[in-house]
Amino acid sequence: MLLGSPIRASRYTHRVYLITAESSESRYVRHRRIIRFPQLTMPLLAGYTPDHWEVMHADEIVQKVDFDLPCDAVGITANTPASLHAYSLAAEFRKRGIKVIIGGPHATLMPEEVTEHADAAVVGEADLLWPLILKDVESGTLKRVYRSDVLPTLQHMPAPRWDLIKGRCYGKGVTIATRGCPFACEYCTIPQMYKRKMRYRPVEQVVDEVSMMPGKALILWDDNIAANRKYAKELFAGLAPLKRWWTSQATMDCAEDDEFLRLAAQSGCKALFMGFETISQASLLGANKAHNTAAKFKAVIQKMHAFGIAVQAGIVFGFDEEDRSIFKSTVDYYRDAGLDSATISVLIPFPNTPIFKRLDSEGRILTRDWSKYDGKKNVVFQPAQMSAHELLMGMEWAARQFYSLASILERMRISGTGLWWNIPRNLGYHLALRNFGAIGFNPSVLHGSSGAPAPAQGAQRFSALET
Repeated sequence: MLLGSPIRASRYTHRVYLITAESSESRYVRHRRIIRFPQLTMPLLAGYTPDHWEVMHADEIVQKVDFDLPCDAVGITANTPASLHAYSLAAEFRKRGIKVIIGGPHATLMPEEVTEHADAAVVGEADLLWPLILKDVESGTLKRVYRSDVLPTLQHMPAPRWDLIKGRCYGKGVTIATRGCPFACEYCTIPQMYKRKMRYRPVEQVVDEVSMMPGKALILWDDNIAANRKYAKELFAGLAPLKRWWTSQATMDCAEDDEFLRLAAQSGCKALFMGFETISQASLLGANKAHNTAAKFKAVIQKMHAFGIAVQAGIVFGFDEEDRSIFKSTVDYYRDAGLDSATISVLIPFPNTPIFKRLDSEGRILTRDWSKYDGKKNVVFQPAQMSAHELLMGMEWAARQFYSLASILERMRISGTGLWWNIPRNLGYHLALRNFGAIGFNPSVLHGSSGAPAPAQGAQRFSALET
């Protein structure tokens, strides 16, 4: 029995505490949202845990970490903005003599740094590594770094431990059917995580798993459910009899396939997230995202609506090709298009991605304080055509304009899709933004034609309803 383990009269001989780490800023933002999708990483990792290990889980969006919980090992998953917080969690457990393993996106990008704060770092996918790691914990032979050199096939992926998901108001039904994305966008961390290799679970396994899933709502945390449309159509046909309501992520090219959209809608698809990113085609080309065509975004949205599927777009500001006019033109474009919802942020050059290396070589990285790599409250690089402050304030302004009451009414009137849940979701974003105060300004208005500089940080604040 390892240090920290209690004596238990049960089939368990060891205990592991899994933590989905979130930075304080992320907890503040996401805790105030009406819909908070549960994360998949730790419930799935729990499914790979050997039977003689008891598993506990803390999702920091809805739960506090218990440092005095008796356990033999702690596993933490963290993205870059949560990494410093994850290190503080690790330090507390290590003080108690408990082994700490950190994985996730940041550990994959920065394993050497992670090993300075944890007993072990996991690089890439942990599916095949996790049982080996726990075996090494038991034998006292834990290695410093574990790398997933062999990618899991997903042929025998266990069901996630949905019972470990607590306090989520949008159900516990999370899983994947596919993993990976064939593209290599300059700013994206997925190529480092999954090596651009698509993998697919047998359709019958996914359908059987979903049939046992609690609740009616289903989130398929696939990076691109439309990467293989033949597979996707077979999956949708299998899901249709289960009468679930589901959402996932896809690329815009799926809108060219009416059969894909019809089968998706018939199988219960209510919305798809699409990483449109920017309405600037020059920016898309510069970010190695030529598979997106900005001129077709409006038609894609209309096509999705024709099949009763809502669109949530990923919108990112800060590409080199964009000037101060990008904020207003983006809001105007998507209001006119009837876009259902959007995740709006500033560009994040995550460490060791191609964009980080390029900006760093140009002397444009402003900080290596990873807690500021959140895309919401900080800009960590020098933009090409505006100041960092203007970029942040422009993004803040655009978010509040997009989720203003007038914009919600206009977009919902045009969309007409899933209004019974679409309107409340938009109002949730509106109320959440109001909780953060009325922040932001339109840099193009402040400069005008004279090019006068914007006011100092914090000097100007506007109402979220101002147009």
